[in-house]
Amino acid sequence: LMCSCRPGGGLVQAGGSLRLSCEVSRNAAHINIMGWYREAPGKGRELVARIISSGTTNYADAVKGRFIISRDNADTALYLQMNRLKPDDTAVYYCYVNAWTPSTGSVDYWGHGTLVTVSS
Repeated sequence: LMCSCRPGGGLVQAGGSLRLSCEVSRNAAHINIMGWYREAPGKGRELVARIISSGTTNYADAVKGRFIISRDNADTALYLQMNRLKPDDTAVYYCYVNAWTPSTGSVDYWGHGTLVTVSS
């Protein structure tokens, strides 16, 4: 299984929008969770949003009402629509997948990250 972030990060002014995308080469793996994390300068990695196999979504309080996580029906693409961006949203954003196969059990996979910079 692989997660690949498509270009979608970049520089945006406060109040603007960006959309992040992640391709997932899942093969025969069962996807348990798909999500986005971010790591701001000098801070640890934190959950931004996730979507569970049932379709339930969870968001960090800091992004509720502004970000929307979605996926395609085949669990091969994950998206994060980011609206009303703030300078505090500046971070490297990582795609995350937890997947299960009979041979590996549940394993976490990470994309390589994409930088989002929000100017004030």
